[in-house]
Amino acid sequence: MPRGERPLGPGADVLVRFAGDLRRLREHAGGPTYRELATRAHYSAAALSEAAGGRKLPTLAVTLAYVTACGGDPAGWLARWRETAAELAGEEAEPLADSAGAPYVGLAAFQTADAGRFFGRDRLVDELVERVRAGRFLGVFGPSGYGKSSVLRAGLVARLEPDPVVVFTPGAHPMEECAVRIAGHLGESAAALRAELAADPANLHLRVRQAMGDGDLVLVVDQFEEVFTLCADADERAWLIDALVTAARAETSRTRVVLGVRADFYGHCARHPELVAALRDSQVLVGPLDEEELRDVIVKPAEQVGLRVETALVARLIATGATEPGSLPLLSHVLLETWRRRRGTTLTLGGYESAGGLRHALTRTAEDVVAGLDPAGRAVAKQLFLRLCALGDATEPGVVATKRRVSREELADLPGAPELLDRLAASRLVTVDRDDVELAHEALIRHWPRLSGWLTEDRDGLRTHRQLTDAALAWKSLHRDSGALYRGARLDRAQEWAAGLQDGAGSALSPLEREFLHASSAALAAERRAEQLRGRRQRRLVAVLVVLVVLASVTTVSAVLAQHDATEQRNAAAAQRVITQATLLIRTDPALAEQLGLAAYRLAPTPENKDSLLRIVAATGERQVELAGFEPGGRIWGVHVGETSVSVGDVTSPEQSGDGYPLTPPTDTDEGPKADAMAFAPDGRTLATVTDERRVQAWDLTALPVRTPLASFVAPAGVCEPSCSQLAVHPRGRLIAVASSKGGASLWRIGERTGVLGHVPSTGGGVRAVAFSPDGTTLATAEDAGRILLWDVVDPTTPALLGIVKTGSVTYALNGSWIAFSLGTRLIATAGPENTTVLYDISDRRRPRHVVTLGGHEKSVTSVSFSPDGSTLATASADQTTALWDLTQPPRLVGRLRADLEVPHRASFAPDGHTVATVGTGQRLLLWETDFTRLTASICTGVGPMDRDRWNRYFPGIEYRDPCP
Repeated sequence: MPRGERPLGPGADVLVRFAGDLRRLREHAGGPTYRELATRAHYSAAALSEAAGGRKLPTLAVTLAYVTACGGDPAGWLARWRETAAELAGEEAEPLADSAGAPYVGLAAFQTADAGRFFGRDRLVDELVERVRAGRFLGVFGPSGYGKSSVLRAGLVARLEPDPVVVFTPGAHPMEECAVRIAGHLGESAAALRAELAADPANLHLRVRQAMGDGDLVLVVDQFEEVFTLCADADERAWLIDALVTAARAETSRTRVVLGVRADFYGHCARHPELVAALRDSQVLVGPLDEEELRDVIVKPAEQVGLRVETALVARLIATGATEPGSLPLLSHVLLETWRRRRGTTLTLGGYESAGGLRHALTRTAEDVVAGLDPAGRAVAKQLFLRLCALGDATEPGVVATKRRVSREELADLPGAPELLDRLAASRLVTVDRDDVELAHEALIRHWPRLSGWLTEDRDGLRTHRQLTDAALAWKSLHRDSGALYRGARLDRAQEWAAGLQDGAGSALSPLEREFLHASSAALAAERRAEQLRGRRQRRLVAVLVVLVVLASVTTVSAVLAQHDATEQRNAAAAQRVITQATLLIRTDPALAEQLGLAAYRLAPTPENKDSLLRIVAATGERQVELAGFEPGGRIWGVHVGETSVSVGDVTSPEQSGDGYPLTPPTDTDEGPKADAMAFAPDGRTLATVTDERRVQAWDLTALPVRTPLASFVAPAGVCEPSCSQLAVHPRGRLIAVASSKGGASLWRIGERTGVLGHVPSTGGGVRAVAFSPDGTTLATAEDAGRILLWDVVDPTTPALLGIVKTGSVTYALNGSWIAFSLGTRLIATAGPENTTVLYDISDRRRPRHVVTLGGHEKSVTSVSFSPDGSTLATASADQTTALWDLTQPPRLVGRLRADLEVPHRASFAPDGHTVATVGTGQRLLLWETDFTRLTASICTGVGPMDRDRWNRYFPGIEYRDPCP
């Protein structure tokens, strides 16, 4: 049987009640023994028994472990423990000491005068001093709460004395702050120095050099991140960076610059190249304190004034501080609050816990101040704290706000603000000097839930309010100049926000801000009244003028229209005349022909003149070839059928359009060489031909000038019966399909082991067209019987019929190109009956589906070709035109290319997708630029604009118009 618990004896009533409630909690949990509780709570049974003994208040950790082991509410007992600790502190502790003479500074950063009680950063300060004396530019980076400002002021600056040092923070106007601080050091006028600095950033270097002689001035810019958070003027921000870098890096520099920057603004610094260069090898990162340094921070300030810190408290603070990044402000604050609750000469763990501990002391201090205010005072406190914060940049995740330095003048209009500032300053929550007020540390923003809630409840409204505050102060500084008042959208936004303030929130607006809004509204109303008066006067005047204008218009409109018509007719006639001249110049002076064609189009931009310009530009680059192939890199191969042989050459440039490399032996017949069919591979690197003697040959053009064929054989008589009418080259270039005009088609391997692989039979007359799909898996054969057969040629030795496209009766012209696959092999286009082009969806090869029939031609279609991306279709016709179709839904005609080419002619797209090649049987290859913007730009950049002398020669009597504006 476990021994019964000792009855609660005499003691402080508050302790007896606390212990009794702990015992009752244990009873409700089923009365576990303290040995069982020890297993759950991970504390000894003796410690847990003592916690419910009623003789002394257990530690917070033991209390929460006891409660958790008994299944109680930790949050409720946390509040209960603090109430008990506060009550005991009120009964037993000495009255809270005033902060004067405290060895700890609280939230505020250490200043130079605090160097005597600044501990824990000796190694870092030694490094900074060494780096400053060795170089002229240094960036000190560290997260918020790591003590950068204290290190710079109480560490570096104090160590450098008596050397001349100037310390300032940029604020909203860094140029002004810099001028004021340096002028104070030099004993000069701040206004005159500011004007001098504004004239040129380099003047900072010159003024310091002039004042320092052979010595150096150390310029410490603390909280440098304010140039990004508070300074709204990008030019002034750039000025400060330029001035500091120039002052430090000039050859005759007498300035050493140290920047203190919050680490989360490192990316902002990287946006300025000159700052990146200056900081490249000149950075120090402020990290957390180690255990020994933390001990010095806690113990040495107290020892210096004859106090001691309880060992348990030191251990608790070190353990807690080591796991709380950026906790130095909280540590300093809780030490100050613990010092105020000290017992004699000892800072105790009980005092620390009574203050709220590391995590809650700051909140408790701030809440105690607010709790002591009446409702009106709390509203003023909210507005005061909001004015002391600047909302974080939306591009910086996690940055809710930063502290903002505010002039006392801005806060003077808040009711009760002076008294409230005194209370906040006494609690070390704000720092106050002669002119300005700011939060003691940004830890208030991060760790005081009430302030965080104020900042996030209406961020847009708060941003509008800050802009209104700045505008009102600027208006006042300009002696209430009406030009500085709000207008337009800014006034609407500010009025909407002010109208939405809840009752009792009137203190959100200062009297100056209300006056500014009222003046802006009054100015807007006055402007509207003046506008209305001007409108009435103008309407009267307009009424009179309208009568006069109507009378004048009746007589002038006819004249203007007649003049306009005459001008247009004159311009059209002149443009047509010049186009005729340009056409005659195509062979002799192509550059002038293009220039004149463009000028004529600019003068009279009609569809006909646009077609003429396209034709002129295409004709100036004419090549004499029978067939063209395009490589992806831009090279163009052309096949030329000469009097004695067939040759191929690089015709990328018109000047290269010669006979090229002969591919067939010379013939001495009067008729010359005959090629029944020719075809390039899709990538333009393989060429195949078949002659009237059934000789099939193929060449790898990348091997030229070596002309050894990949294949050269005479097809059996049954394969080409009576002739081979069509060829197609596989996308991989090592397989060709040869079609018989009265039979089927055969598949041949070319290259090594050339030979026939398979045969595709004809099911209804001869095969008049063959084509491989872009992926090479499908072969299409068009038959005289009005059908296109789709064959699976993954294994070319055994072609398998997949599906049939029924096209109906179609007249196929000789040497045409009547089948084309789109990208992805979803569509197939072919010549249709009655001068049409037909598109079929063959996504399901076994069930081809009709999509659309396209007209647009007066004679039969001789060639079809898709653009590389499949969005455009070119259809060539015996009517000597090539139509361009946009295939986005619904398909529409977007262009027409006209040229006198011998019938039939082919059309195909170059790999760039906007150049179309047309070639007829008369060996005329034309390259059409279908992107009109590219076409005009190429003329203007290649040929150049037309000068006035040439314009007057070809367009006499017409005002000059630059064809290349």
